[in-house]
Amino acid sequence: MTGFSNFIQVAGIIDPAEAEMLINCGVNYLGFPLRLPVNKEDCTEEEAASIIAQTKDRVKSVAITYLNHVNEIIEFCKKLNVEIIQLHGDISIDELRKLKTLAPELSIIKSLVMRGGNIGELENIVSSTQKYVDAFITDTFDPSTGASGATGKIHDWKLSKRLVQLSNKPVILAGGINHLNVYDAMMEVKPAGVDTHTGVEGIDGRKEFNKVKKFVEEAKRAFITINTI
Repeated sequence: MTGFSNFIQVAGIIDPAEAEMLINCGVNYLGFPLRLPVNKEDCTEEEAASIIAQTKDRVKSVAITYLNHVNEIIEFCKKLNVEIIQLHGDISIDELRKLKTLAPELSIIKSLVMRGGNIGELENIVSSTQKYVDAFITDTFDPSTGASGATGKIHDWKLSKRLVQLSNKPVILAGGINHLNVYDAMMEVKPAGVDTHTGVEGIDGRKEFNKVKKFVEEAKRAFITINTI
C-alpha cells in the first residue's frame, strides 16, 4: 500500500528506453493505460509487463484502465504484476467495495473526470467512495473523442481544489498539466501529486527529455513550497 506522497506520474510509456529516461528524470510513478475504449494504447500488455518487471525495484507502476468489474481488474493487475490500479471507468460503489475486500493488497486510484457543470456529482463520488479507495485523480473530459484521460485539456483548477479540500484521501491533479503550468497548477490546487501524459510529449508522441526534466523540477519545487506553507 502506498501513501502517494510527492506523487509524480508520467503516463503512456512506449518502451523500455522511455521508461529509463523518465526514471532518470526523477519520475516516481509510471502509468500504463491499457484496455481502453478510446485512445490508442502506447504499448501492448505484454510489453507493459516486461517494462514493469525491469523497473520494479526503482519506480512504482500504475495500471490505468476503464475496466469496472472486480474479477477483470484483479486478473489484469496480476497479468501486469502491479499493486496500483487507476480506474477511469464508471465503477459502482459495490464493485469498489468488493475489490477492496478481494484484493486488499491493491492500491486503488479513482478518477474524478471534470465535464461541464458536474462538480456536484464529483463531490458525491468523493463522499461515497473514499472509504473504498486510496486516492483520487482529477482529469478532463474531451467531448470530441469521449476520452476522460490523456486529453491534454485543462479544467478549472478551483474545482480540483474543492475536491482536495473535501476528500480525506490524497487527490492527484491531472488534465492538461505540463512542464510550463505544473507549478502554478499545484500552487492553486495543493494536490498530493500530479500526473501528465501528452503534456510532456513531442510531435512524434514520445516523451521529451527536457520537458520531463522541467516537469519534475517544477513539481518538486511546488511540493517544497506547499509543505512549508
